[in-house]
Amino acid sequence: MSTNDKPLKTASVLAFERKLDPSDARFSAGYWNDRGAYRSWPAVPVREKSVRGTISNRLKTKDQDPAKLDAEVEKPNLQTVDVATLPHDADTLAVHFTLRILPGTGQPSACNNAGYQAKLSQTVNGYINEIGFNELAHRYACNLANGRFLWRNRIGAESIEVIVSQSLQGEPKQQWHFDAQGLSLRDFNGNEETRALGAVIEKALTGQHYLLLDVVAFVRIGEGQEVFPSQELILERSRGDKSKTLYRVGEENAAAIHSQKIGNALRTIDTWYPQPEGNEELGPIAVEPYGSVTTLGSAFRQPKQKMDFYNLLDNWILKDKVPSVEQQHFVMAVLVRGGVFGEAG
Repeated sequence: MSTNDKPLKTASVLAFERKLDPSDARFSAGYWNDRGAYRSWPAVPVREKSVRGTISNRLKTKDQDPAKLDAEVEKPNLQTVDVATLPHDADTLAVHFTLRILPGTGQPSACNNAGYQAKLSQTVNGYINEIGFNELAHRYACNLANGRFLWRNRIGAESIEVIVSQSLQGEPKQQWHFDAQGLSLRDFNGNEETRALGAVIEKALTGQHYLLLDVVAFVRIGEGQEVFPSQELILERSRGDKSKTLYRVGEENAAAIHSQKIGNALRTIDTWYPQPEGNEELGPIAVEPYGSVTTLGSAFRQPKQKMDFYNLLDNWILKDKVPSVEQQHFVMAVLVRGGVFGEAG
């Protein structure tokens, strides 16, 4: 209840800034045995390639007549696409980005209801004091260590090494080395090194120190092999435009992964969602208010199940119905993610 005895209501203006703030991830290339000099490696450029494709899409029943199909096959399917590959004098991809961990989880950047903000702050502080960010921080550390942020570049690699470095004001530099292939993408058991990195991240989330992590992953895939930066979303294409446009940064047209895609990988820690029948092996999903997984076209935290972020938060803040520890982790992870969560008008 608020101080004037009126029922507490969700603020109509309620927004939170993200607390995991990654940069874009830049691609460069060199030899595996020269990893120590990766900062001098040349960028992996994005270039164009023109190809003649074949008809392979599913045809309508009326177009499956042999004569019609032969006529379609004879038509050239000309395409211009972007492509990024290692040069033929390099066998290793280096993916480099930085990550800031910011304090102030649960402190809204905008809120037009003082009573709600006070209750929210009280609830978040209770979570921090009773449970703490240890579990979330360790899961973020595991996703750095296992190279989840590499996405498709992780598949089929001979070797993957991830190096995470940090420097605190007045303290010596620390560094962690991980064999990404030795760590699972399906659980967060981790090891001593991931727990040590998680402890540093936890202190940053609680505001005990400033933290900027420098992350580089080395992926040994072979000379001349294709690599996979982010693909740009072009909302309107004209006839003759490229059918695939890859993300690039800097004057050297270096291939890169969007910071949003890096952030999505780091927050892929939600194993607490209701497991649907037949999908017990789905594994962790990205922290989203409705458990949305766009590649599957599904939302795994349906409002009717009362397990979505809004139901959990409202019951916790407005009705004092404390969720289970696992769902408390989820709610806090959404606040770390940030977003606009005000009550709809």
